Amino acid sequence: MKHRNQVFDNVLDLVGNTPLIKLNKVASKFKGKFYAKVESFNPGQSSKDRIATYIIEEAERKGILTPGSTIIETTSGNTGFSIAMVSIIKGYDCVLAVSSKSSADKIDMLKTMGAKVYVCPAHVRADDPRSYYQVAKRLHEEMKGSVYINQYFNELNIDAHYKSTGPEIWKQTEGKITHLIACSGTGGTISGTAKYLKEQNPDIKVIGVDAFGSVIKKYHETREFDEKEIYPYRIEGLGKNLIPTATNFDVIDEFVKVTDEESAHTARELARTEGLFVGYTSGAATQALKQLGEQGVFNEDDYVVVIFPDHGSRYMSKVYSDKWMQEQGFFDSVNAEAMQSIEYIK
Repeated sequence: MKHRNQVFDNVLDLVGNTPLIKLNKVASKFKGKFYAKVESFNPGQSSKDRIATYIIEEAERKGILTPGSTIIETTSGNTGFSIAMVSIIKGYDCVLAVSSKSSADKIDMLKTMGAKVYVCPAHVRADDPRSYYQVAKRLHEEMKGSVYINQYFNELNIDAHYKSTGPEIWKQTEGKITHLIACSGTGGTISGTAKYLKEQNPDIKVIGVDAFGSVIKKYHETREFDEKEIYPYRIEGLGKNLIPTATNFDVIDEFVKVTDEESAHTARELARTEGLFVGYTSGAATQALKQLGEQGVFNEDDYVVVIFPDHGSRYMSKVYSDKWMQEQGFFDSVNAEAMQSIEYIK
């Protein structure tokens, strides 16, 4: 990691070089060694800092972004925060079309970072004029001098992780990594990281994590887009109701689907057992690890790396809210003890 006693010109110098932290309890009953690549150590507290910085700087190098430009993007929250952060440092205006599925915490953070935010209904078709994809396109057409980053179909999304996350993991594991587990939304993180790792060792198994209600797992297996797979789900930044071309399905060996409920409880478990306060998708990735472990997939010599994309503070009104968990029906007699214990002294 970068030295803590160094002095930096701005927060962008802190992007990348995130730590690999051993999972000591949550995977203790499984064979092998398990480590988390904890992306909340980025200055914007998510892996999206990597792509925001890389894509914007590439656009500057190519003359696509010039002084006075407005950056437009679609986001479930984290990418938007990172783009807003980079825009502040570099002097661009930032306009974001956000899914209504994004937590109130994320939306408030985007506004705090100076972005103009358009909240769009989550459960509509991608080609619906109200979808955040179509709203972003319309705003781009209407705003002179704007640049639409379009992370879902941007190869630079993959390149950012090919050039940073992949090499970091390879170096941190001293080439011992046998399995990579990562959530797949836009697909840039898993695709770029997997591409680099498989170039070093093609035997590394790459396991994508998908949500029930998303089309990605079935598309990977059949190469067919099946609308029947689509239905509302709660996890943000995981799965899709379209096939993003930023996903390189050829470097992914298999997908595991996880439920909203189990992923939420696993995120809370990570906080209680590992002291890692991480986001919903980190819970989903760890839930996939647990499902694979219970199937006996891993052996004593395996070295498994799980990517934890963001920080738990983005989910205070959702996963870490007892009220929200109860409203979703996620607490029952089996896991009621997972509720936070608060006693008010009067």
